[in-house]
Amino acid sequence: MKKILVIFFLSAIQQASANNLSDSSDFYYSKGISEKNEKRFLTASTNFEKAISFNKSYTEAYIENGYANKEMRKTDQAKANFLKAYELQPNNVQIIKELTSLYFDYRQWDKAAEFANKCAACENPERVIGLCHYETENYVAAEKFLLKAVAKNPEDAQVNYTLGRTYMETEMYKKAVPFFEKAAALNPEKNAWAYELGLLYYNNNNYRSAVSAFETAAKNGYAATNDFNENYGYALLYSGQYAKGEEKLLSIYQKKGNKEMLRDLAQILYEQKQYDHSLDYCQKLLEADPKDSKALYQAGLTFQKMGQKEKGQGMCDKAIEMDPSLASKRTKSMDMSGAL
Repeated sequence: MKKILVIFFLSAIQQASANNLSDSSDFYYSKGISEKNEKRFLTASTNFEKAISFNKSYTEAYIENGYANKEMRKTDQAKANFLKAYELQPNNVQIIKELTSLYFDYRQWDKAAEFANKCAACENPERVIGLCHYETENYVAAEKFLLKAVAKNPEDAQVNYTLGRTYMETEMYKKAVPFFEKAAALNPEKNAWAYELGLLYYNNNNYRSAVSAFETAAKNGYAATNDFNENYGYALLYSGQYAKGEEKLLSIYQKKGNKEMLRDLAQILYEQKQYDHSLDYCQKLLEADPKDSKALYQAGLTFQKMGQKEKGQGMCDKAIEMDPSLASKRTKSMDMSGAL
């Protein structure tokens, strides 16, 4: 009889202790919620930690502590709390979403994709998975998931841009264009996107659109560096805006002193049938170096196009004497067969 009473007494003590621990845990959890609602996140976190000390399996306390730490930008502590909560409730969508976001912010692409794959109830898990695959240079998988993501939300600028970049990386430039166009239109503050769109147009020989994209980028604050002005200047030339294009390129020439830019101007203007202007640049090159055989040859070709065939052929012959490799540029009709 005494043994039974002892067992009963010990059991009652254990139950009372468990109840006290539970009461203490709930007390500090509730206090933490109140502090969190008042945006006193440090005090809230302290109370959640006390709640956890009384109940190591208190999933809600880990979650709320994770949110409090996120508010304080203590992302390491937030991740630790959400991971502990995930151990306790591995199917909890709320926890999975937070870990997906944290791993993505940490640029841990494989882990972010892993958790996004577990988040079937998330709004658009394909977005995260596609972006992660792009960052790890798995472009085939990136295209697959980004297409699904953009189908769900066509107005997502980042997804449109990344899908465009994916096609650029795989050298499918024409496929890239509409996604760059959409991204740049949705988010004009991203002036680099407009500049990249301009480069894409330029490489597709769509020079008028390239000029427009470069001008949009500049209007939205893209820095007018030498590289920018050089690409902009060439696009202007090829689109027929010769005076403006020459102005841009000559301003860079004055800074760099690279005579190849003069040669480019002579060549492009020749191709655009602006023969007088082309000759001007040939003359500048020959003034700087009378033995510049390429400039002499270019001038000879230009004179032929202007109807002065005998003079032009003589100049080309002299240039070939100076540099026999130029003979490969001449066709039977004495025209140019390749760029200089």
